[in-house]
Amino acid sequence: MHVRGYLASFSKCPLLVSLRILLLVHAGSPVHSQGDSQSDNKVMDNITVREGETVFLRCEQGDVVTHTAWLNRSSILYAGEDKWSVDPRVSLVTLNQEEFTIKIENVDMTDEGQYVCAVQTSSRPRTTSVHVLVQVPPKIINFSRDIVVNEGSNVTLLCQASGKPEPSISWKFISNSGDLASDDELLEISSISRQRAGVYECAAVNEIDTDVQTVDITVNYAPSVSEGRDAGVTLGQRGVLECEADAVPEADFEWYKDNRRIFNGFDDMEIVSTGSLSKLTFYNVSDGDYGNYTCVAINKLGRSNTSFLMYVQDGSGGEKAVNFHTCLLFIALLPFLLRF
Repeated sequence: MHVRGYLASFSKCPLLVSLRILLLVHAGSPVHSQGDSQSDNKVMDNITVREGETVFLRCEQGDVVTHTAWLNRSSILYAGEDKWSVDPRVSLVTLNQEEFTIKIENVDMTDEGQYVCAVQTSSRPRTTSVHVLVQVPPKIINFSRDIVVNEGSNVTLLCQASGKPEPSISWKFISNSGDLASDDELLEISSISRQRAGVYECAAVNEIDTDVQTVDITVNYAPSVSEGRDAGVTLGQRGVLECEADAVPEADFEWYKDNRRIFNGFDDMEIVSTGSLSKLTFYNVSDGDYGNYTCVAINKLGRSNTSFLMYVQDGSGGEKAVNFHTCLLFIALLPFLLRF
């Protein structure tokens, strides 16, 4: 067993010597074969391949070949039919008098670089070199997460991507008709307003593909309550006051009659608040229900309120105003009316 191993190793010595000579040839050192003719060094066009694809490396054989090998960074991949590479992705395709072809499957960035086909013929040595370029689709590798900020804050979003060729980065505010927000890795928004809340899209693009990620910005702001609408209600009938508030986060609602807070179930009243709307419902309006009401909308950033008047409306549609301000206006005009 030891003798066989020794003989097998010894049998490769001529091959190793030949390859060393061929590498010297490729490096530019003159080597002369029998007949004192110089070696040939051929450089092929670059091969461009996308990550994950298969690349074929082919070189011509020609004359009677004594030794031939494919090398990468001075490492032997194949010497004739003998595979020296331990990479399972590398395999022999064709080896005959015409060509010597190997392939590398599922190419990645580590496969990029120069490859040399070294051939020793009966007349002279020659090398064929080719440079493999690996293209990689863009991939966003560092990206901001969804954020919640208060109105008026400064916001910075980050989007970084890898790829070859190097991808270009662009930001779009897609919640607002896809307006271009930036063409840089950083998107900076100074003193953000509620109108700038929404979804932003980062796109990383190169000639191979596109990668897209989105981030959502939530902008908190204090409540703003719509102006209250007065309601005329017939005695004994059902009446409703509605209060709407714009706020983030959504507002909590409180109802008051004069300075007294109203709670659910109080005096046959019901309060139902859903999202931005709160309703105060009277199921059987009595004389004591008429008057002024206040709706207050509250969140952690502030509060806002609006007032309502519920007044008497008789069955025929006539109205008896009980608004104090209307009474004052009548008293003010009374002396003028008495002149006539």
